[in-house]
Amino acid sequence: MPAPKTANKSKPLKSSVKSNSKEVNSKGLPLPKNILLNMHDLMVKSRVLEERLIKIYRTGESYFWIGGPGEEAWGVPLGMLAYKGQGLEHDFFHLHYRCTPTLIALGMDMKDSIRLMMNRVTDPSTGGRNFSNHYCFPKWNVAPVTSPIEVQYGIALGTAHAQKRHGGKGISIVSGGDAGTAEGDFATCLVWSSRKGNELPLLITVQNNRWGISTSFDGQHGETNIADRARAFNIRARVINGNDPIESYLAIQEEMEYIRKTGKPSFIEAKVSRLYGHSSASGANFITSEVDSLKNFEALLMKNKLISESQIKEVWQKYEEEGVKATEEARKEATPTSESIWDHIYYGNENADWRKF
Repeated sequence: MPAPKTANKSKPLKSSVKSNSKEVNSKGLPLPKNILLNMHDLMVKSRVLEERLIKIYRTGESYFWIGGPGEEAWGVPLGMLAYKGQGLEHDFFHLHYRCTPTLIALGMDMKDSIRLMMNRVTDPSTGGRNFSNHYCFPKWNVAPVTSPIEVQYGIALGTAHAQKRHGGKGISIVSGGDAGTAEGDFATCLVWSSRKGNELPLLITVQNNRWGISTSFDGQHGETNIADRARAFNIRARVINGNDPIESYLAIQEEMEYIRKTGKPSFIEAKVSRLYGHSSASGANFITSEVDSLKNFEALLMKNKLISESQIKEVWQKYEEEGVKATEEARKEATPTSESIWDHIYYGNENADWRKF
């Protein structure tokens, strides 16, 4: 069920953010105008896309929706700051199913997400054979998003090990939700990334929306902050307001620089909102009591005269039109055939006829 009105205690965007333990007045906006406006553009694109996916589900053109509307202020900066590319010199992503904002910031087309949502064979992530937001983009080192929660924390150790042996500045990035930190894979990640003399270049993140489906965070966690668990392993850790894109950007930038410089892991717990509940299973209805990071950011940009209300409307309209067009085009594309069920199971054997084995 959708979270009740007491769901999230994250506060609205304040007038200041913290960088390097020093308070920076947001009236001065500690990021350049081009970065702020680009961040806003990507946040709107992600939100419009997610709302488009929900509409596709409600019209009966998809079976299930789960996504990340409300996490744009965290996910977009993460994608903007990464070393994008393929191979060990670039950053690896081990994400979960609320990662659309990060993929949008990396450059994903709306239509490719919609193809996945509508299970079209043209879907570049899974060939139309997985749930919504279960992305996979080898060209950007985006490992397959899995349905079993938190297994990505164990998998991320592998690419981080490879990057440590390789050298260079590439790091591995792993994300998940607060409820999933009860899984053993999460604890394994903390242990194996922090062994003295064998530390790994890994950015460990948790997006804490204070809910595990319909179970409240307060009823399941004894620790004050999830980040406290990382400190027990001597992992540098911090808690941030993930609903503030400026604070997120500065914190992610600082921790990435630390990991690239030292080769050691770092941990960020980002307090975020869950604007449409857990998934379509809980109705995917908008929860008005949650903090809307995008609306708060737009208010801040207008207050500082970086963008006008009419310009904001133009950005939203641009992506609404793009989303409608992408849906209409994807609707005409084919769905997977039964004969293709074994395609892409083994690398390099996409065209093999598995019926003969």
